[in-house]
Amino acid sequence: LACDMRFAARGRAIFGQFEPAFGQVPGGGATQYLTRLMGRGRALEVLLTAGDYDADLAERYGWVNRSLPADELDEFVSALAHRVAAFPAGGHAAVKERVNAISLAPLEEFRRDSDLFAARVSSRETQQLINAAMQRGFQTRDAELNLADLVGDLR
Repeated sequence: LACDMRFAARGRAIFGQFEPAFGQVPGGGATQYLTRLMGRGRALEVLLTAGDYDADLAERYGWVNRSLPADELDEFVSALAHRVAAFPAGGHAAVKERVNAISLAPLEEFRRDSDLFAARVSSRETQQLINAAMQRGFQTRDAELNLADLVGDLR
């Protein structure tokens, strides 16, 4: 079982879900995951706006456990990992199994989101928006760093 703790570097990390700008439901489980992680209202904000969220706001929203200055992040995560590793693995497995059972959506719900994504990705509207994004450099570093601006003005 994977451990799901998330940390972000202040001034560097940017979070967002751009799929709704293309008329899409995120197909990788983000709808299920973010709704449980940050609550309905914040998940709707994130999923409907396709906006950018910095590390501090992501922390307040529950998207990440903690945001730290970039120069402190590695040391913090390393110390945390060493502390966790010092405790019995059997206990970790039991805790993670229970937390997953309580907090994760059933597999059918993830499949439903993937099916919705697949059904919409070939729609004329989505294809036109993807083409417009590609013409504006969607898969470039500059676009990645300013994704909310790019997808906010596709029409």
